[in-house]
Amino acid sequence: MIKKLLAVVAAAFLLGACDEPAPQAATPPPPPPVKNFLVFFDFDKSTLTPRALDIVKEAAATAKSGQNARLTCTGHTDTSGPANYNMALSLRRANTVKAALVRQGVPADTITVVGRGETALLVATKDGVREPQNRRVEIVIQ
Repeated sequence: MIKKLLAVVAAAFLLGACDEPAPQAATPPPPPPVKNFLVFFDFDKSTLTPRALDIVKEAAATAKSGQNARLTCTGHTDTSGPANYNMALSLRRANTVKAALVRQGVPADTITVVGRGETALLVATKDGVREPQNRRVEIVIQ
């Protein structure tokens, strides 16, 4: 009886040893790095300068080289002028950059536009100050 029991246990052990190990779950790849570009504007303008257009072209090439890239264009202004005017100006700037990205071949439905007006300054200033670094659109690619 013990011999039969040992034979069953040994057979079970051998059968268990023959099973392939369960595959381990693959670790997901890390998210692609976030890339940022800054496009600057002249005072009270929403038109792209030649240098700004070069930056937009670089951002478009980066976006098109990745798969399923999502872009956010966030417009900003300096603190000169009324807050409601600056909010509208920041949106015009962001939409100008979006349009330029689309002309460069980036699908429009991958681009989100946000206006921040004078609420997220790159360089802190008092109200009414013309600061070129604050007149920008930030392009974030993820």
